[in-house]
Amino acid sequence: MTEPFPSPAGRPPPARFAYDRHTWKEIAHLLANLPMSLVGFTYVVTVLFLGLGLTVTVVGFPLLAAGLMGTRLLGRGERARARALLGVRVEEPSRLPLHGAGGFLPRLWMALKDPVGWRTALYEVIRLPWGIVTFTVTLTSLFVLWPVLPFIARGLANADRAMVRGLLSPSDELERRIAELESDRGVVVDTAAADLRRIERDLHDGAQARLVNLAMGLGLAKEKLLEDPDAAASMVEEAHGEVKLALQELRDLARGIHPAVLTDRGLDAALSSVASRCTVPVRVTVDLTERPAAAIEGIAYFTVSELLQNVSKHSAARTASVEVWRSEGRLLIQVEDDGHGGASLDGGTGMRGLADRLGAVDGLFVVESPEGGPTTVTAELPWRDRSGALAEDTRTPTPMPTQDSVRPTT
Repeated sequence: MTEPFPSPAGRPPPARFAYDRHTWKEIAHLLANLPMSLVGFTYVVTVLFLGLGLTVTVVGFPLLAAGLMGTRLLGRGERARARALLGVRVEEPSRLPLHGAGGFLPRLWMALKDPVGWRTALYEVIRLPWGIVTFTVTLTSLFVLWPVLPFIARGLANADRAMVRGLLSPSDELERRIAELESDRGVVVDTAAADLRRIERDLHDGAQARLVNLAMGLGLAKEKLLEDPDAAASMVEEAHGEVKLALQELRDLARGIHPAVLTDRGLDAALSSVASRCTVPVRVTVDLTERPAAAIEGIAYFTVSELLQNVSKHSAARTASVEVWRSEGRLLIQVEDDGHGGASLDGGTGMRGLADRLGAVDGLFVVESPEGGPTTVTAELPWRDRSGALAEDTRTPTPMPTQDSVRPTT
């Protein structure tokens, strides 16, 4: 049985005298080099060289910019061919942000200095002589040197792989960073939409339903107030109970959106409040001389809250600890418990969602949980200073009335 292609290490299986499907794919790629390089070379010479020659006129630079945009399409086709036949996985370069570049001249300049377009043009130029060599050698070896053709094809294909990785990959670390940020933006949008749906569902199924029942109960009590005062008093008492439950649900919902204690007193008090509701004794240590930005503070709070919920539900731990500190421009969080371990990002405990949320703000999320425990989860967030009133609303929210403050009217 042949080894899967590509192998876990990202390389094809070793070449053999017997022709397998990997060898035939490499031969097909080498034979297709000549017609593909003819198309690419003709395009580059015709469009780009014509544009360079006409730069002394008005139409030269726009023609050159359009030609470079076209080379991106050629590069996309070559990357697809390399993936299908050579097993080379090369990231697609991010699109040029032309819509945010302003007017015509900034867009033109951005297209003219596109490194991806220029490197693809260089790739197409040097591919013509290489395509002639690979086509000639492969076709000749197929009839004359066929016993050793798999080894010849492997050497030529490896040179092709090196050219694809060197000239058709994203230009630099900035390109990869842009692609990561585009992916993270999608995670943030999906997370925000999920949170809105959760809040809407909680309001509809919880407090809203109780308030509807409360209104109906008070209406019936009003009708019976003169006819049967005792029954009306009983209905008012039931309505009072519904008010208490509705207030508790609204308080829990508000705490889930953004707890008031976090806004007023910071992470230390907010995490201590979360730890007090955990079914496992939790030691909380927060070593911060100042508070981070509100967004980072909120993510840290909800990360610890979710992890402590996992400790309560899944760990069977006897003790847990939470440590928060700042180190070299990063906010670090470590949650540890002495439970049975076995936690993972794919364990269905919400950790994958936490990892995605932290990754969306350039954070890290690491889980160490061997079978038998202990479990240590380390989260890392970028530190951002609080910028005063522009960063967050510092007004003290109006406190929600407590259950004891609600008294039935007599």
